[in-house]
Amino acid sequence: MNELRLTLKWVAEAVGGRMLSGDPDQNIGQVTTDSRTLGHGDFFVALKGPRFDGHEYLGEVIAKGGRGAIVEPNGGNKKADAERSQGFALIEVADTTKALQDLAHAVRKASGTKVVAITGSAGKTTTKETIAQLLAARFRVVKNKGNLNNHIGLPLSLMQLRERPDVAVMELGMNHAGEISTLVAIAEPEVRVWTNVGDAHIGFFRSADEIAEAKAEILERAEPNHLLVCNADDPRVMSHASRFPGRRLTFGTVAGAMVRATGIEDLGLEGMRAKVSTPAGVFSLQTALLGRGNLANTLAAAAVGIEFNVDLSDIASAIAKMNAAERRGAVRRLANGITLIDDSYNSSPTALKRTLEVLANESRAQRKVAVLGEMLELGEHSTSLHRESGEFAAKAGVDLLCAIGGEPARALAEAAVKAGMSATAVHHFDNSEAAAAAIAAVIRPGDVILVKGSRGTRADIVTDRIVAEHG
Repeated sequence: MNELRLTLKWVAEAVGGRMLSGDPDQNIGQVTTDSRTLGHGDFFVALKGPRFDGHEYLGEVIAKGGRGAIVEPNGGNKKADAERSQGFALIEVADTTKALQDLAHAVRKASGTKVVAITGSAGKTTTKETIAQLLAARFRVVKNKGNLNNHIGLPLSLMQLRERPDVAVMELGMNHAGEISTLVAIAEPEVRVWTNVGDAHIGFFRSADEIAEAKAEILERAEPNHLLVCNADDPRVMSHASRFPGRRLTFGTVAGAMVRATGIEDLGLEGMRAKVSTPAGVFSLQTALLGRGNLANTLAAAAVGIEFNVDLSDIASAIAKMNAAERRGAVRRLANGITLIDDSYNSSPTALKRTLEVLANESRAQRKVAVLGEMLELGEHSTSLHRESGEFAAKAGVDLLCAIGGEPARALAEAAVKAGMSATAVHHFDNSEAAAAAIAAVIRPGDVILVKGSRGTRADIVTDRIVAEHG
């Protein structure tokens, strides 16, 4: 493997910076923004934010044997000390965040790697993981590390392209307009995947249509030979997809979808089964991933696999082997027939509804327990959307409901009672710490428990307590 060699001179030219010190022909190691994980020979980018300044850690970078750093002109005393340090390289730029992005873009262009970029209101990570797994049958593949998918995380993820893999599968995250546009400019993807438009982050927008406009930035900078993989079941996606200048490959369940699932069988906590028709033929899909939302994610992944000429049998095999990522709908079998659906990583009204549908279709539970953390970033829509979620939980046949959070969570609980749940079966807790012990104490053998909430509510505390006491 011919790894892309980065010298200080190459980096300085890529970021439009001025070398203040160092040997231009010196190679650099890994690029990082975190002095805590920096290794000998690595290269540091001194980012500045409202609550931190990377320039303050230059002394630590030097002490650990860092090769050098990208800094800003007003880097302070630590920068002046670094300039006097023997052999430590400094590249000065106007904006270190922009420099990190420019460096990532230069690495992406020099690597020759093909980039697949994914956006959507829900399912990005699952789609990314599935695509990466099925492409690995034929290619060397890299993907975002963890949840590094924003204006800083994506550039750091793209640094893996120094290894010149065949394909990079990158999810693009956003909660404001303009952010996807920036990420697309950095990644320049040849294949773009748009999973859906939902109500996540709607607090930063006036409507779901505005969210769709922001997500549609995935279409920017496209060329005629580029591909858009898009959700035929989502009218908001399709209303924008028509302006894509390249090729389109649609997926979904509606007639006319090019990668289409029919004969769908909901297997409850065992996943989904369907027949899938594609331009390359027909295959039988079976996945352990839960619900219709994840069915759509696997269809999107299959469409990407077809674009890369992966055999349908290999696509089916990869999908069958996929398990949910940690805290993203993972099913855990505990003692005494207790089953935990750990979806505590994040939540939105649309995603919650899909998960409650899984609970509704589960016929083997002694009781259905839903532990629902408050959904954040919903703005003025928060109370009404939480009420709708409470009503849906009641209609889904939940036997015991625990809502966690502030007034929106309280509104969810009250709406569930109004929709028919007994008041004695509905509980509200101000925070996950208060909820964890109470919930773990009332769990019975045979229960199926769903735990879901926005990251800020820390619903994972509840799942960890349940596992500790009943695992």
